[in-house]
Amino acid sequence: MTRASLDKQPHEVASMFDRVAERYDLTNDVLSLGQDRRWRKEVARAVDARPAQKVLDLAAGTGTSSLPFARTGAYVVPCDFSLGMLRVGKERTSWLPFTAGDATRLPFKDDTFDAVTISFGLRNVQDTDVALREMYRVTKPGGRVVICEFSHPTWAPFRTVYTEYLMRALPPTARAVSSNPDAYVYLAESIRAWPDQAGLAERLQKAGWDKVAWRNLTGGVVALHRGFKAHP
Repeated sequence: MTRASLDKQPHEVASMFDRVAERYDLTNDVLSLGQDRRWRKEVARAVDARPAQKVLDLAAGTGTSSLPFARTGAYVVPCDFSLGMLRVGKERTSWLPFTAGDATRLPFKDDTFDAVTISFGLRNVQDTDVALREMYRVTKPGGRVVICEFSHPTWAPFRTVYTEYLMRALPPTARAVSSNPDAYVYLAESIRAWPDQAGLAERLQKAGWDKVAWRNLTGGVVALHRGFKAHP
């Protein structure tokens, strides 16, 4: 088993990420042409973590995405279901409270976090709607969710070029820099199959989130969605 399929069996996806853990951050940097760093800054701005707030960073992988929240003085919990990713993260930043967990069955009590965020991970969860409801459950009333995910470019000519890049350029580039290039073929396919901006917003609303909005980054290659949990 070298790659996951689009039915996203959890053990297949976790195993796939275990195999790419060591060079995952480097590969992302190369494949996104360095854009992933800017995207993470935008996520940190949208989450707007404050000192003493509790932030849950889902699909945190090696913890790279968690560091900006920690720097604000917030208590951040990096959570992932790939033990390989968590191991690499723990070796690099041992002081972060890395936690193994499945986004569809989060190991946290109701109303625990001021903010829940997930970057480039919701696409890999087997049941998106269950995960969105779980995020809602563990968020405090008045708290927020921020989702950063690949989306659909808004300009049609660019969308065509982008899709060609995903399916043709990404696999050979991944072969050059990744420890498991087949994983990136799956990632390209999963990006193409993912709902557009309005589609994801609708699913957030159905899961209970209020004041749902989104904005596009890099022409819609990536979209930032945000929602709030209303007070009872």
